[in-house]
Formats: sequence, C-alpha cells, structure tokens
Amino acid sequence: MNNIVLPSEKQPEITSTDETSLLVVILDSNPGQKMLRENPHVLTQCVDSVIAFANSHLMQKAQNKLAIMACHSKTSQFIYPGPSKPLDVRQVDGQYEAFTIVEKTTKHNLAKLLSSENSAVITESLLAGAIAMALCYIARIQRIKPPGAKLNCRILVVTGSGSSASQYMNYMNVFFTAQKQNVVIDVCALDQHLSLLQQGCDITNGLYLKVPQLQGLLQYLLWVFLPEPPIREKLVLPPPVKVDYRAACFCHRELIDIGFVCSVCLSIFCKFSPICTTCHTVFKVPAPLTVKPKKKKIKL
Repeated sequence: MNNIVLPSEKQPEITSTDETSLLVVILDSNPGQKMLRENPHVLTQCVDSVIAFANSHLMQKAQNKLAIMACHSKTSQFIYPGPSKPLDVRQVDGQYEAFTIVEKTTKHNLAKLLSSENSAVITESLLAGAIAMALCYIARIQRIKPPGAKLNCRILVVTGSGSSASQYMNYMNVFFTAQKQNVVIDVCALDQHLSLLQQGCDITNGLYLKVPQLQGLLQYLLWVFLPEPPIREKLVLPPPVKVDYRAACFCHRELIDIGFVCSVCLSIFCKFSPICTTCHTVFKVPAPLTVKPKKKKIKL
C-alpha cells in the first residue's frame, strides 16, 4: 500500500475571481522499468523534461498551481511540494525564483526517495495508488477553495512501465472516481503500450500518447499535454487510437477477450467456476444439451 502523505506546506491561495488550473504530474521512478535497466541515465533526462514542462505550466498563468509525485515500487510520494518544510533555495541569476524552487525541491526529494530504496526485489510500479493520492490532494484543494472559484484539475502520468493487470480493479476505481470529480487523466507512455491507462484516458476525456522518440520527450509534453482540455479542441493533436477495452480476469489477473461474468458482483473469470470467489455465490453447473430424437414420419 502507499504511504498517503500529502504536502504539509501552506495551501494554494485561490480567490473567487481566479480561474485556476491545477496540474498533478506523476513520474514513474521505479528502477525496475525496462528502459531504466538498460540505461539508468534516462531517468535524468525524464526528470529534466518534466521539470521544464511543469515550469511552463506555471509560466502560462500566475494563478496556475502545480504538484509533482514520484511513483515507486513500494510507495508514492509528493516531491513538490514536499511533505517536509520547503527548502531554503538561493536565487539563481537569470532564472525566476519560483522555477528554481520547483527544480531544486523536486530533485532533492526524488534523490532522497531513490536513496531510501534499498530492497533488492523490485516489483511493479504502484501507479493506481499514485493516482488515488493525486485525487485525494485534488479533493482537498477543491474543498478549501472559496465559493464561486473555478478550478480545472488534471493528472499527467509519465511512465515507462508495462500494463499491470494485477491492479485492474484499482485502476477502474480511480478512473471512475476521476470521472465523477471531473478530473482529466493524461498518460505519456515512454516505452510500452498501456492498454489499461488508455482506458482511463478515454473514460476521463484525457489524452494518451506513446512517445515515438524518448529524445524528444519535452517537445511532446509541450505540444500535446501543456494545453488545457478546453483549448485542445482548437488544436491539431495526434489522432486518437483505438482503445483496447479488454478486462482482466479475477482469477489469474490476465487480460481476456471472452470470459464468464458473475451476475451478482460482476466479477470476471476466464474459466467457469460453480462458486464465485468474490461474493461466494453458488451457480448451477450447466448440463450438457440433450439431443431430441427426430420423429419418424408415418407413411400413409
């Protein structure tokens, strides 16, 4: 499970006349990703691109707000704003102070998280839990905003991990929760095609993009994901691809095309079972079809 630790610094100031855009970026920093195993220096390039993209979001409007999360194999944490006190950052010549704080805080907290990972066994990334934490943070900001203030919220997931059918139910829960809260989920896939996250983008009216070249990550982030959802309709963006809506069976956690569905709890199984393992409902075993003998016609 994730350690749900939300940022403890002061809340974003939102006035009743501001139309604020809140962006939560989830960066997959799990060293078990295939692209990081082959070339660990790719993480530095991804972090620099995400920081430049985040600063571009803040530069668009003074009222825009930002949060960055790091998703790992055992936990997910906010690395900007961090759970601890803000860093004492000195002004860098030629750089806006707010951008310096974002860069230094993000890199410091991410390095701290990576150094604390001392386990030799690396499991899959907890992306579903990270999205749930982002939704909790957005719900808190929505709750404290003054009446009449408009807050546009969206989540961007940047990951190179593969699809994890074992987190199917968790994914579906956060996707429909985001849809209910009017939160758009965008996904930037760095290495592999992600069918489950693609479903989340389709459910929440977000964008899904498989980056063709990792060297151009920043260009794709600025081109596709920087414009807010109301503006995207007026832009020429990559055409949507066909969504793979296959479900994962509850018995083996594998994506299937055809399966058996429990009529009580809607659990999905790849093979017939007389007892539902989720709600323990007992079903009748289908009997083999009997072939009725044909009646012989009587000749007159």
